[in-house]
Formats: sequence, structure tokens, C-alpha cells
Amino acid sequence: MNYKKQNDSKVRAKKHLGQHFLKDMNIANKIVDGLTGHGGYNKVLEIGPGMGVLTQFLLQKSAYSTYVIEIDTESVVYLKKHYEELTPRIIEGDFLKYNTAEVFPEPFAIIGNFPYNISSQIFFKVLEMPDQVPEVVCMLQKEVAQRIASPPGNKDYGILSVLLQAYYDISYLVSVPPGAFDPPPKVQSGVIRLSRNDTKSLPCNEKLFFRVVKTAFNQRRKTLRNALKPIGEFPELPLLTKRAEQLNVAQFVELTILAEEIKKANS
Repeated sequence: MNYKKQNDSKVRAKKHLGQHFLKDMNIANKIVDGLTGHGGYNKVLEIGPGMGVLTQFLLQKSAYSTYVIEIDTESVVYLKKHYEELTPRIIEGDFLKYNTAEVFPEPFAIIGNFPYNISSQIFFKVLEMPDQVPEVVCMLQKEVAQRIASPPGNKDYGILSVLLQAYYDISYLVSVPPGAFDPPPKVQSGVIRLSRNDTKSLPCNEKLFFRVVKTAFNQRRKTLRNALKPIGEFPELPLLTKRAEQLNVAQFVELTILAEEIKKANS
């Protein structure tokens, strides 16, 4: 397999963009192979392709068309020079501000070596359109990757764990050492896959669900009865003697339904 040489006109890694360019081709290939086609999409959007280390492998796949979105002008120039066939599908802009419906009216997958400083924001945007994004394969800070994939009862389990697991089955795929990047980050990295589950919608008010989860974890050392006081006075229930990290998605849904009933009773 021919790999693109990245020595000529190399893009400068920019600290304010959180850029750490992957240089390990075997890991790049594994990340791309993490896409399974779950959900039957035929378009893939790569976030922050940089110099195209993942892109070159994506372009070899005939099962889907590859699009990229890149905020760094220098990287865009590099991509247009080295991947001419990709040029019509290069979106120059910020994924967090981009209206994906303009190019992707149908479901599409997301892949990327996410900038660690905005990875959580990327996931919150995905959560705004789970039916449009049946699969996500991404590399991010290992600690965050483990948190998202963590089951209840684990200290790593947190807000993103619950919110993403409500809509996705999550697999931790592989750990990546700092030496696989240029420049090497100060942290370990991890690759995860999100596959849309069968939940079409939650059986509760989804905005309130998000609020209940966030409020519960904001004071995760307190019992839920105390942590959730900003939402309302909950009755004495065994569930409320637990802490946020002990509850699964279904139990958070149960709490949200209860919060709705309290809200109606007080209105």
C-alpha cells in the first residue's frame, strides 16, 4: 500500500487548534477500519484531517464518499495540493458552527483525530442529531475515551457517558501512545466507536434528561436527592440515596420522568 509522503511542505501544528498530527500509518489504517457501515450510510465526514493521514485510507474505500471539514487554512491548501480528487469535498470551516444538513441531508458517519480541546463540544453537537449520525469513530484523549465507554459504577463514568450511551453503543478500540504523533501530546490517546442503538427517542423530555444528568454529576459526591435540589424536591426513594455514577441510562430516564411529575405538581 502506498502511503502519502508528508515531508514536503509540511503543515505547522498549531497549538491554539490543538493539532497533533498522527504519523503512525498502522494506527491510521486501524482507525479507518473501525468504520463498519453501521446504519447504511454512504458518506463519511472527517473532522480536522490536517495533512490527510486518515484521509488517504478513507479515499481507498469504495463503500462511501469521503468529505473533510478543516478550519486550518494551511491544512486546506496542503490537502488540495496532495489530494486533488478530494478538492470538491473539502469543507473549509468550523464543524461546531457548520450546518451539516447543507451537504448531508441523509445519514452520514463521522471520523477523525479530534482536537482534544473541543472533543466534548463535538460530541454535544452529535447529540443534537443522533439519527443523522449512525456511526462515529474517533481518537481523543484516552481519559475522555475511557469515560465515554465506561459502564455505571466506575469513577470514569460521567455526563458524556450517560448522554452518549443513551443513543449509542460504545466500543473502546485501541490505545495510542504519544510517540505516534507529531508533535507528541502530553497525554495518552484512545480510539472509540459509537454505533447508533435502537432507541428512537427517550420516553421522557430529552432536554430535561440532559439537565438531570448534568445536575446530578455536577455534585457527584452527593446523593442524588441532594445533588438534584436545583431541579426540585424529590420524594424519599431508594434510587435517590445513590450517587450519579451508580445509575444507568434507564434509571436517569426514570429520574427525569419523576422530575417532570414534580414540575407539573408545582405548576
